Amino acid sequence: MNETNRSPHILRRLGAVLAGFFTIVVLSVGTDAVLQATGVFPPFGQPMPDTLFVLAAAYRIVYGIAGSYLTARLAPDRPMQHALALGVVGLVLSTAGAVAMWDAGPAWYSLAIIVIAMPCAWAGGKLRGMQLIGQ
Repeated sequence: MNETNRSPHILRRLGAVLAGFFTIVVLSVGTDAVLQATGVFPPFGQPMPDTLFVLAAAYRIVYGIAGSYLTARLAPDRPMQHALALGVVGLVLSTAGAVAMWDAGPAWYSLAIIVIAMPCAWAGGKLRGMQLIGQ
């Protein structure tokens, strides 16, 4: 493969990971905002009970799988590897977020968000792989 053909391929790979990442971020932040606007979540800066953190973790799992599936779906090749690359991005950013926001919520929530990054990425990639096998 010459250099001219390689560049669009790299851009498609990067675009697949970015699309999954932005999907997860937009869905998570959007759901947070809707739940806050409807009074389910307390106003920003107010304490939140653990049950609501469980809810937030639950939809972040769903969104993580969906974003990883999208990444795998858009990947030009090796869908599972692309989904797992997104998982690594999530792992790094979740760890940084946990360090930065350690005192902002319960420690278990920060740790849970770190722990779910790779399993969600794997599940999203697996869903795409199963779909490809069925074709």
